[in-house]
Amino acid sequence: MHRTLAGSRFGPAALLAIALLGCSSKEAEKPPAQPGEVDVQVVKTQTVPVTFEFVGQTESSQQVEIRARVDGFLERRVYTEGAFVKAGEVMFLMEAKPFEARLKAARAELAQQQARLSTARANLARVKPLVADDALAAKDLDDATGQEQAAAAAVEAAMAKVTDAQLNLGYVTITAPVAGISSFAKVQDGAYVNSQNSLLTYVAKLDPMRVNFSLSENESLRVQEEIAQGKLLRAPGDDYAVELLLADGSTFPAPGRITFADAAFSQETGTFLLRAELPNPKGQLRPGQFVRVKVEGFTRPNSIVVPQRAVQQGPRGAFVWAVDGEGKAVPRPVQAGDWLGDQWLVTSGLKDGERVVVDGFIRLAPGVMVRAKEVPAAPLPQYKPQVAVSGPLPSVRPPSAGAASQPAAASQPAAAAASSDKDRDAVYFERGRSVLDATGRARLIGVAATLKSRPDLRAVLQGHVDASGDAALNKALARDRAQTVRDALIAAGVPPERIALHAPADLVGSDSPALARRVDVVLAEAR
Repeated sequence: MHRTLAGSRFGPAALLAIALLGCSSKEAEKPPAQPGEVDVQVVKTQTVPVTFEFVGQTESSQQVEIRARVDGFLERRVYTEGAFVKAGEVMFLMEAKPFEARLKAARAELAQQQARLSTARANLARVKPLVADDALAAKDLDDATGQEQAAAAAVEAAMAKVTDAQLNLGYVTITAPVAGISSFAKVQDGAYVNSQNSLLTYVAKLDPMRVNFSLSENESLRVQEEIAQGKLLRAPGDDYAVELLLADGSTFPAPGRITFADAAFSQETGTFLLRAELPNPKGQLRPGQFVRVKVEGFTRPNSIVVPQRAVQQGPRGAFVWAVDGEGKAVPRPVQAGDWLGDQWLVTSGLKDGERVVVDGFIRLAPGVMVRAKEVPAAPLPQYKPQVAVSGPLPSVRPPSAGAASQPAAASQPAAAAASSDKDRDAVYFERGRSVLDATGRARLIGVAATLKSRPDLRAVLQGHVDASGDAALNKALARDRAQTVRDALIAAGVPPERIALHAPADLVGSDSPALARRVDVVLAEAR
């Protein structure tokens, strides 16, 4: 006779416990999770190139004013305004008839004085033998000699007048003293030209082209200190190459060299003037352009670089994930310095030979076992260009944070949250400052190039307020930083009406204080 379940000696509670025990046994039988695979790079110390970037302005290597040398009426302008002129090419013609008449008068006076000189010499020749024969007194010889000498001097004076008249006649044809680009005519045809309005135009020599830029006193002291400490090495022979970034983000194809450094700092600006010269055979550069000047040749010895994506941002600052000897993931705080292309210079926190995670952050946590797959490091950028390089400068973005350091969505500005990642950028400033560094300036050149190529977009700028310290001062600093970004975009050629400034945003409690140093640059549809 079969027993029913209700009549079994095991009660319902016991049966439930047995079922749970069976489930636990099945789970225990599952194999342990395999370690996740991550890509790592073995860091090593090396000598890396360093580039300093400045704002400069182009200047003609020889800009010559074209002035009228004589007074008279301007007959006509011969050259085409704004065109390239060769050395010796005729630019203006003045009325020549008055000067031709003066030349004829001078020549006539010369002929008259030459005739008097001939008479005086003939008279002297007659007087000399008569005086020798005592037929005439010595006084007569003295008079004849004086008349001959006076006539000779008059001839010299008349010849000088002829030369002066010839020069003045030559000055009515005004030519270009150098080859270069011409400016517009400042005096119109038919106007009377004198010393008050003698400036007619100017010609600017384009090849070579000069670029003037300034080094601040603080920057100069910092560079000198790093050189003294051995952190920065000079170029051999202090020969520094110069590259120019134009307003559209393109690189000027011909590198140049620094040719002049001022003897002292400017008392007005506190900056040190430097000048570079670049070949400009095609005339692409014009005087007065604002450009970005990249000075190359310095190097940093015993440096460690990692890809930008390897550097994360956490509540306590920047860090990287390293893999220790047991194959476990370990967060390592680091100090990040300059950017080198898409890599970041790490000034402290890493040692030679350590393995740094460069991909596969999503499953990382302190102490988690990982399978490390070593990948080769990308080559460092070379800053000694020998060939023409053109095209827009790529937009450089800050490294993306990992899962452990990703800021909350609520901390993003409204404009940034509504925009996709490809339309959002950020510019970071030094603590307590509102001055763009080289990285920020380079990034904004790329943003400006995008805006000029896409007239349907506009830039929305928003700074962030640090929660520590004086709230009013931090808010003013955030506004100043956003205004600095706006000014840089306008200087790069972006119309002011295509740039919008939003009120500074506050950071939430979970955000890193380092995020307060940024200004979000959002590319949105133009309204």
